[in-house]
Amino acid sequence: MIIELIIMLIKAFVVGGGICTIAQLLINYTKITSGKILVYFLLSGVILQALGLYQYLVDFAGAGATVPISGFGYLLADGAMKGAKISLFNAITGGVSAASMGITAAIVFGYIFAVLFKSKSKKN
Repeated sequence: MIIELIIMLIKAFVVGGGICTIAQLLINYTKITSGKILVYFLLSGVILQALGLYQYLVDFAGAGATVPISGFGYLLADGAMKGAKISLFNAITGGVSAASMGITAAIVFGYIFAVLFKSKSKKN
């Protein structure tokens, strides 16, 4: 039981760390802005889930695949695909419904930190 937990944590760390490492390498060694990298990773999660590939990564790594921004894209695509089986309206709203907790947390914590801290622009 403890060994299974340790293996699960290692899988999550390796996959999540790998995704974050790729993003950091793109930030450090390309001129692509952080915002564009964020969008590319989000879209990669949507595309991989639409092709049925991201689910294998989620089944293997759990939170290591769902916590990074590509996991948010996966949630949007998965919710839309499940909603499409019910109706057109659910296909449109399914993605947002599936990811509603993450969206709410981002808005609430974004607001709290915007009130507490003064933002500064990145210097090139």
